[in-house]
Amino acid sequence: MDGKMIGYARVSSTGQDFDTQVEKLKAAGVTKVFNEKLSGLDRERPELAKCLDYAREGDTLVVTKLDRLARSASHLHQIVEGLTAKGVGFRVLDDASLDTTTRTGKLVFGILASIAEFETALRRERQMEGIAKAKAEGKSGGRPAMVTPEIKAQIVKLSSEGRSIRKVAAEVGFSKATVQKVLATAERPARV
Repeated sequence: MDGKMIGYARVSSTGQDFDTQVEKLKAAGVTKVFNEKLSGLDRERPELAKCLDYAREGDTLVVTKLDRLARSASHLHQIVEGLTAKGVGFRVLDDASLDTTTRTGKLVFGILASIAEFETALRRERQMEGIAKAKAEGKSGGRPAMVTPEIKAQIVKLSSEGRSIRKVAAEVGFSKATVQKVLATAERPARV
């Protein structure tokens, strides 16, 4: 590829520095480096977003290690798929087999993508099995209801005594929206 070599360096905490990564990237021919100090688990990584946006067709994104870029195999696949769609290559300096500018590297990424899809399918299958088992045991998912029947009765009673929604909410310790919802769904006695 005849484009630029763009680097991305990341460290997890402010106590660490990415000088070693930057030196390795520059020694490999990288001309522009994006770096940030954030955990790999952070969904919002502004410098990574800028880096991916900056890359143009013919460029190659280079990282020193795979874990500097992606949180998981599926996240890696998502990033590389986006790069590939733009015509951008990808290389990992510490693992020569991870280089989408070569046929072998493309094969390795194809295998990684298959593994990521397999992991996702397994997680989904286990989750569905867990939900089915819980239902069979009579358990339901989600948080238990916070508004008990007693609290609902108290809300209806206080409201019927003429108190405002704000005052009812303050007295029962729930939001005005919760009180309004209870009152909207409460079975009110029919007027005779």
